[in-house]
Amino acid sequence: MTRQRGTGVEPRTDRERASDRPAAVDAEGLRLTYSDGTEAVRGVDLRVPEGEFFGFLGPNGAGKTTTIKVLATLLAPTDGTVRINGFDVAERPRAVRSTIGYMAQETSVDEELTAAENISFACEAYGVPRGERADRIDDLLDLVDLADVADKEAGEFSGGMKKRLDAATALVHEPPLVFLDEPTTGLDPKARNRLWEYFRRINDEGTTIFLTTQYLEEADQLCEQLAVILDGAIETRGSPADLKREVGGEILDVELAEDDARERAAAIARDFEAFADATVDVSGDGITVTSPVARQHGTDLLVALRDAGLTVTGFNVRAPTLDDVFLAVTGEELDRETEGSA
Repeated sequence: MTRQRGTGVEPRTDRERASDRPAAVDAEGLRLTYSDGTEAVRGVDLRVPEGEFFGFLGPNGAGKTTTIKVLATLLAPTDGTVRINGFDVAERPRAVRSTIGYMAQETSVDEELTAAENISFACEAYGVPRGERADRIDDLLDLVDLADVADKEAGEFSGGMKKRLDAATALVHEPPLVFLDEPTTGLDPKARNRLWEYFRRINDEGTTIFLTTQYLEEADQLCEQLAVILDGAIETRGSPADLKREVGGEILDVELAEDDARERAAAIARDFEAFADATVDVSGDGITVTSPVARQHGTDLLVALRDAGLTVTGFNVRAPTLDDVFLAVTGEELDRETEGSA
């Protein structure tokens, strides 16, 4: 590692510098057990510095939404301590709510009100001073690109427009921390990208963002740090680049003509001498091999599969993605909802 000349001190990483910042989210030993005995969250420790764009990933039912609802004071923890923007969620829930925005999976806009009226109602609910409301409404409508439809009823809006309006209502009180629970699920790529731009903008202005998402590309593009939760406990955490490096090596994707050939192909790959330490998985249309020598010996495996009478229809070597991280950590691919129109 390169040292700073003349100091004898190693340069500090971005993560080390982030640890100096006050915590927007600070949870220790967080647990939540439902009345039926289900342990939804099991001993979660989590620290998110102020100003960070943080991603919280996991399969359906892993505990993501339950955790975010505890952090947003919508559920009371069974055990552990949670401080949000310096306030204890159990002792100062109203103070916490005054310093956060929360955007749930389902939009909460009133479809009988116009865009401006929805934001005005949120201003009143959050106690925005009357003298500031008109400017705040105009600013937020501009921010989410809805100024030209300010006087239209929200019921006439597309799904993407409703999502943007919902985001605006969550920001009327200019909270330093915003919780986004799968905010772009169901949107088409164009609508999703517009929200990405909006989230980047408010984060660049200093807002801390805590995001759960079904789209790993979204997490990769937006988040500085990630944590993956499984069965109520955090399995791994780090930057997207760090987590992809932990997968180990490159990924060899092999597509096969016959579905019933996948297990046989996987067995051949596992017995292949060059891939003795590799990770071999059966994928939807073939197999994947994760190995530091995937590029070097990939064509050798291709020959072995063809010699065994298997028909290979696709062959590619690539760098790991967050999808590969998710599969390695959870043992399953992320189950995304069908994308809708917006």
